[in-house]
Amino acid sequence: MQDASPMPGGAAALVDEPCTLNPGPPTGRGPGPGLDAPRTDDAAGSPTPGGSGGDGTEESESPRRLSREQIFVLISAASMNLGSMMAYSILGPFFPKEAEKKGASNTMIGMIFGSYALFDLLASLIFGKYLVCIGAKFMFIAGIFVSGAVTVLFGVLDQLPDGPIFIAMCFLVRIVDAISFSAAITASNAILAKAFPNNLATVLGSLEVFSGLGFILGPPLGGFLYQSFGYSIPFIFLGCIVLLMIPLNICIVPNYESDPSEHSFWKLVTIPKVGLVAFVIISCSSCLGFLDPILSLFVLEKFHLPAGYVGLVFLGLALAYAISSPLLGILSDKMPNQRKWLLVFGNLITAGCYILLGPVPIFHIKSQLWLLVLVLVIIGISAGMSIIPTFPEILSCAYENGFEEGLSTLGLVSGLFGAMWSVGAFMGPMLGGFLYEKIGFEWAAAIQGLWSLISGLVMGLFYLLEYFRKKRSKSQDTDSMEEEQTDLLSGES
Repeated sequence: MQDASPMPGGAAALVDEPCTLNPGPPTGRGPGPGLDAPRTDDAAGSPTPGGSGGDGTEESESPRRLSREQIFVLISAASMNLGSMMAYSILGPFFPKEAEKKGASNTMIGMIFGSYALFDLLASLIFGKYLVCIGAKFMFIAGIFVSGAVTVLFGVLDQLPDGPIFIAMCFLVRIVDAISFSAAITASNAILAKAFPNNLATVLGSLEVFSGLGFILGPPLGGFLYQSFGYSIPFIFLGCIVLLMIPLNICIVPNYESDPSEHSFWKLVTIPKVGLVAFVIISCSSCLGFLDPILSLFVLEKFHLPAGYVGLVFLGLALAYAISSPLLGILSDKMPNQRKWLLVFGNLITAGCYILLGPVPIFHIKSQLWLLVLVLVIIGISAGMSIIPTFPEILSCAYENGFEEGLSTLGLVSGLFGAMWSVGAFMGPMLGGFLYEKIGFEWAAAIQGLWSLISGLVMGLFYLLEYFRKKRSKSQDTDSMEEEQTDLLSGES
């Protein structure tokens, strides 16, 4: 549930010179609009090899405007996030009812929804690995085109015969939609990381506003169009909106090029810190997906709300996440050394919220609607604390462990992020539905919260051990230097 205004301390205004990643040496930018000219030393906003966090010059530390290319990348990513999330989320209000009419069971409908996350997982790994070979811009445009086309195609499935043919085509269209969306989002994240190396968390956080808006606007818009015009129009309307973005993106998306990497997903995910952050991503995604199949059932049963008001309960979480994400992104970029604690405390707060979501009966707290909405709002904020820092953390860790700076590594990181998110999106609803049926919502939510508690504690312990290890290493280096100086002075005397 997934990605603008100019960012504070914005990324370097780069139009025709290489871009640097922080920390590390400069990396080349691929050709794009106005990028073919050779680098000039007096170009405005030219970064230093050390990046903003190194021994940069006064010029590199001064505020810089967004370049035209960066603005184009933001517009492209924002429009894709908004359109794709609207198209993704319109199924909820009316598709299950229509599928039942066509002979699909509730289990089969759940599998149709779940197949999206499963194939998004597989496709993310493949597209992340072969991003450079396929080309980031081509993958992005092709993903949008196929996603828009299959959204339109979903609108004519009601014309198919009832039974197996309808169900099989629903699976096929949903799977193709998952693959195409995976291609677009993997390429988009890699392009964003290339265009904004020093402000990645800020940009990703800001773009979550558009993802959140798409997820919020999709269901009511789809429901309104369905009630007014029938089954086909919501899909055809939103599919055409996605397709209309293609000419714009062909013109404005830069064409970055890079050499294929010798590194693999396996080498990336076996780095201890990356593996733990991947676990955090799965945990966050699972917690959000956990609520999809059962929160509405709990609200209807517990508070006897009209069906039309149930969506407003979800609105608190979505709005809190969308509004807080840009602020958390800015905070993550402004204080990169403290970014890890956002991640840790975000998980711990989420764990506490899930215990209070029911609440757990052992606390003897009466379940009230205002308390449920308040907890969902806090979950929206804590989810942003956990999610926004993960991409920059994996990327910086990859560079620290010898991955070369370039589009190939960005593709691996983007694919890994998408794959881990899909694992959680697949497991969360399944776990939620099973536990809700067996032990009820209150205990099911508490058990889901344990996942966040474990991931937060494990990450916190890892960061503490890392801190003390670095401190010990620095102390040993200082002692060694003092011994060398003592020996040198002794030899001179």
